[in-house]
Amino acid sequence: MAKKHDSRAVAARILKEVLGGHSLSEASARLLPQLEDPKDRGLAQELCYGVMRWHPQLEALTRQLLKKPLKPKDLDIQALLFIGLYQLLYLRVADHAAVHESAGAAERLGKRWAVGLVNGVLRAFQRQQEALLAKVDADPAVRYRMPAWLLQRIQQHWPQNWQETVEALNSRPPMSLRVNQQLGSRDDYLQKLAENGIGAQIIEATRSGIVLDQPLDVGSLPGFDDGLVSVQDGGAQLAAELLDPKPGELVLDACAAPGGKSGHLLELAQGLQLTALDVDGRRLLRVQENLERLGFSATLDEGDAAAPSGDWSAQAYDRILLDVPCSSTGVIRRHPDIKFLRREEDIAPLVELQRSILTAIWPLLKPGGRLLYATCSILPEENEQQVAAFLAAEESARECGIDAPWGEACALGRQIRPGDASMDGFYYACLEKRAK
Repeated sequence: MAKKHDSRAVAARILKEVLGGHSLSEASARLLPQLEDPKDRGLAQELCYGVMRWHPQLEALTRQLLKKPLKPKDLDIQALLFIGLYQLLYLRVADHAAVHESAGAAERLGKRWAVGLVNGVLRAFQRQQEALLAKVDADPAVRYRMPAWLLQRIQQHWPQNWQETVEALNSRPPMSLRVNQQLGSRDDYLQKLAENGIGAQIIEATRSGIVLDQPLDVGSLPGFDDGLVSVQDGGAQLAAELLDPKPGELVLDACAAPGGKSGHLLELAQGLQLTALDVDGRRLLRVQENLERLGFSATLDEGDAAAPSGDWSAQAYDRILLDVPCSSTGVIRRHPDIKFLRREEDIAPLVELQRSILTAIWPLLKPGGRLLYATCSILPEENEQQVAAFLAAEESARECGIDAPWGEACALGRQIRPGDASMDGFYYACLEKRAK
């Protein structure tokens, strides 16, 4: 008997939500548990992330193959077409299985009428593959699998090596770890990995970062449940290191969820008095879970960093980490749905929100204190241009330059390009408040 929940049908449900405007990670967390077998979950996840990584090409091919567009209520069938094409082009799945199973999933979605459609479209692609690929790849946005507006921005910002940046954003992300050095050294943990047959290398730019040779389930990591190690990109690990907290200091992590940077701050300085703030109370639950696994505690507050109010805003802090909401264009390889969900018209409102948060949070920093402005964006208007505008308007602020062997020096701050030293794309600028 056919399974009601198979990998392709569940992947189509997840992708339907993404095509309807929802986050891939949130939709996956909600729907993947329908699959009991870890192998089925793994395939569904591969299909979802692969489809969104190659979405510009898959969408262009589907437009060529369909006689007329599908109705909005049939986004799951459109997703199945994407899934079938992705398998035919990029997975080691037998062609007949890719076509048969993708078409059959339409019936398991309750849309028997679409079985023939999916089968016919995929077989038509097999017959015309070479000509269709040549036709759609004539469009640079399709050829480079990147939205046209973002491709243009990358080309303008990195005219000499834009192709490397695009290639990195389209690549599969590595699995990186952060060793909790309160519980052991990086070398000690590398030894534990080796003893368990897990290959890994250090991330040179970080004090405690490791990148695995191959991703694996966290349950296979020695000591993960005991807080010996956390999953965190190497570029993200630099935030806590740059803020450089000292024991006993009052520190605000102003946009804290999901809590990776909060945990790292507590690892770096014993006795830290940390307040973890986020505008979404549900996401603070993730912060709590992450800190409990590491054996730490902090003051968790739900609040809007752009409009400080409540007890957390009545304090003055020695250090503030301001990892502001941004376009997330530096982490597309990890969240490929950003290619589809992010629009060029989103950037100006994000820049305004960042300005509002930076302006509102600055008064909470003690004279002589340090604020680290951080984004996972590669767009200058969210990064050095944002910092330049703030410094021009705020006399008490000055930049504290970052002298580091990683990334690229900007007019203000430092930018990591996606893929540099296995890291995601991040921007950092250290600001200090002049003593009165």
